[in-house]
Amino acid sequence: MINFFLACIQLDPIAILQTGGYIGIALLVFAESGLLVGMFLPGDSLLFVAGLLATNNFFSIGPLITIIVIAAILGDSVGYWFGAKVGDHLQDRKDSWYFKQEYLRRTERFYQKYGGRAIILARFVPVVRTIAPILAGAGSMTYRKFLAYNVIGAILWGTGMTLFGFLLGSVIPNSWKYVAPIALVIIAISFLPIITNLARGKRGV
Repeated sequence: MINFFLACIQLDPIAILQTGGYIGIALLVFAESGLLVGMFLPGDSLLFVAGLLATNNFFSIGPLITIIVIAAILGDSVGYWFGAKVGDHLQDRKDSWYFKQEYLRRTERFYQKYGGRAIILARFVPVVRTIAPILAGAGSMTYRKFLAYNVIGAILWGTGMTLFGFLLGSVIPNSWKYVAPIALVIIAISFLPIITNLARGKRGV
């Protein structure tokens, strides 16, 4: 368990999966989907690498995808209810090392641009996917409507990212040897839109 937490702190998807297994990935997907402390976890690369490792019999692809989708749905639901209870207070929260008011403003603009679809699209955007369900709960979106978007997004993200890794691993011999560099590329691509916006000094998502 200590090794698992150390891997989480280091944001090492390979070590996280090797030490945490199915339970570990479920906890991290849940945390990134609905808990503020999980906004910087390597969600995209974690799912991709899990799918890649499934080709080497480290995971069974069917149960793996099922666990990821369920954890994502539950995580977003917790985020929604958290937002319904204390979401308004986030506007007054001071910046810290893991939370900044800019994250809220970025996610709010994401909602303004995409409407309810933001719940689905946010799954594929780091940081935004953590805050989006919280703002949905703090806003006027009903839970019934939110849940529909939540389930669709969880299926598309959880299944898509995991199968992407699984299929790539199936066509590349000894794919496990390339897990580390591929994971770094996935992380870089995931954060590219955010980094680009910050570099250009834009206010939009």
